[in-house]
Amino acid sequence: MSTDKPRLIPTGTCWCGCGIETGLGKFFAQGHDKRAESALIALQYEGSVPHFLHAHGYGPQHSVTGDAIAKTDWEECTECSTKPGYRGGPTSMTKHKRKYHPPTTEQ
Repeated sequence: MSTDKPRLIPTGTCWCGCGIETGLGKFFAQGHDKRAESALIALQYEGSVPHFLHAHGYGPQHSVTGDAIAKTDWEECTECSTKPGYRGGPTSMTKHKRKYHPPTTEQ
């Protein structure tokens, strides 16, 4: 684990600030992580995802999804006909493959 970031502990209350009680080990009520993310982008980047990406060095010249693949557990779907293929984390990739590339059954 990286030592440059503090270890965060769920408190039992949603971290978006709504005050809702959360489940054991959860930082957010369902969907509230995206609410908090959107609020921060609204506050710090005029509600603009392009400004947010640019502020962190990403855009057409430097792929944020490419970096996620190179530096995290994200992956690119090799079964997609488009290049690049669908990109996402493990759970998202499993859902993508189940929906768009289901196993074929031969008879």
